[in-house]
Amino acid sequence: MTSGPLKVTVGVDFGTLSGRAVVVSVEDGAQLADAVYAYPHAVVDQALPGGGPALPPDWALQIPEDWRGVLRHAVPEALARAGVTADQVIGIGTDFTACTVLPTTADGTPLCELPEYTDRPHAYPKLWRHHAAQPHADRINALAAERGESWLPRYGGRISSEWEYAKALQLLDEDPGLYAATERWIEAADWIVWQLTGTESRNLCTAGYKGIHQDGTRPSSGYLAALDPGFADFTAKLDHPLSPLGGRAGTLTARAAAWTGINEGTPVSVGHVDAHVTSAAARALDPGHLLAIMGTSTCHILNSDVLAEVPGMCGVVRDGVVPGLWGYEAGQSGVGDIFAWAARTVLPGPYAVEARERDLSAHELLTEKAERQPVGGHGLVALDWHSGNRSTLVDHHLSGLLLGLTLDTRPEEVYRALLEATAFGTRVIVEAFESAGVPVTEFTVAGGLARNRFLMQLYSDVLRRPINLIGSEQGPALGSAIHAAVAAKAHPDIPAASAAMGRIERAVFTPDPTRADAYDALFAEYRELHDHFGRGGSCAMHRLRTLRDTAREATHDTARHPAPADAAEEGRA
Repeated sequence: MTSGPLKVTVGVDFGTLSGRAVVVSVEDGAQLADAVYAYPHAVVDQALPGGGPALPPDWALQIPEDWRGVLRHAVPEALARAGVTADQVIGIGTDFTACTVLPTTADGTPLCELPEYTDRPHAYPKLWRHHAAQPHADRINALAAERGESWLPRYGGRISSEWEYAKALQLLDEDPGLYAATERWIEAADWIVWQLTGTESRNLCTAGYKGIHQDGTRPSSGYLAALDPGFADFTAKLDHPLSPLGGRAGTLTARAAAWTGINEGTPVSVGHVDAHVTSAAARALDPGHLLAIMGTSTCHILNSDVLAEVPGMCGVVRDGVVPGLWGYEAGQSGVGDIFAWAARTVLPGPYAVEARERDLSAHELLTEKAERQPVGGHGLVALDWHSGNRSTLVDHHLSGLLLGLTLDTRPEEVYRALLEATAFGTRVIVEAFESAGVPVTEFTVAGGLARNRFLMQLYSDVLRRPINLIGSEQGPALGSAIHAAVAAKAHPDIPAASAAMGRIERAVFTPDPTRADAYDALFAEYRELHDHFGRGGSCAMHRLRTLRDTAREATHDTARHPAPADAAEEGRA
């Protein structure tokens, strides 16, 4: 780097409910300012913005205009707060939730923005937590296993319903006319870069982990045709040269410059996934260093110089996180979401009054009370599958479970059991890596849940490992700013930029041997339930979901097609 006036990059993190922009010093990664823009439509999971019938269960959509709002509002606001000029901004980078994917025309126009398609649910972007494609993922997996497709082991033997192919197959199956109108099927991570640069690009990360791109190829047309003859052409909707991470996707257009307040022609880095880009922010790029990004869900990222088949992993991709290493991804579909469910579900009136009088959130009060309990004192064990299981079972039609309830069970005990369940789920993932010969030598946490000190200590005890923390509250956005610095050639490569601009605090939490021993006993109970309900001992969770969906569909049909007032009379005639 050359010395001189302060130079900055902007990192923009597109999350589930909002987008955040940060302004970062290229020299040392100091965060100068940030700004947040909440999506006006948040997650569309009940009905489309224009109304109409209720969406089916497990749907989760978003609105592209909400994402543009982040560029128009959060970016200029962050620049103003930082007190920097457009001339000081040498690059901009973005990251996105994934797999969040949308159908567009050849020029990138989302189909949901065309008047003829605004009332078609499949025209909208499907958020990462859209899980309605599970039956289609099951078809993909069964046929791939039957045919011995070479790419399947790279995904732990199962493609997730969250990924690109399952969601696209659902589109074809349920709205074939809209599938035919879809000229491009694109990750939001790449679409937002298209909006900034005016040029389509595709990043290696989402293609590898979410788009079944391995060793330079995707699933064959023969395999796709065997799934459905109409699906044989699907890869053409994805096909585009892949750009390496840290590369330059293009430069800012005049339109995007007007949105953001950044100069036209400013370099824009290749798109990225929020979790994966955080590895650079946390200085977690070395082999064996596992990063857990803990928020509404948790994503686990691990780089290694070892290629192995790890059952139930989301994927392993060469250069998928940093050039030169194999990047592994695993995850838990529900973590913070589960804690939020508990806080709004189990808090009785007196607790709510106490929280209000002491000016505490429900989470703070329940955490305080849970922390006073001895390990195992609640007599409970839970399964953390409220949003299904991403790793290692890869089944989003599994559901949550709480065992050991009595009439004496208190809200804080339920809350603690759910915290523990997510830690146990993480331990299953770590053990799966190590059993497959992929060492885990360090464990670092990023994301909003890192602020919960009791939770972090609990994880340290359950995992029997020290817990590092990222040294920034804006991990994904900082990671995007780091990648922007590489694209702008302020640093030679991602590791160098990470070393200069990243942040990590090592061994902030260390395991307590006595508590760790007690957690081993609880984990054994968790593992028994995990294998019983997740590996075929009981299919009760799937049957219950089928009963629920059948009942809801019957209710929707009745609402849409009510019986005529004189139906009873007609029946007697």
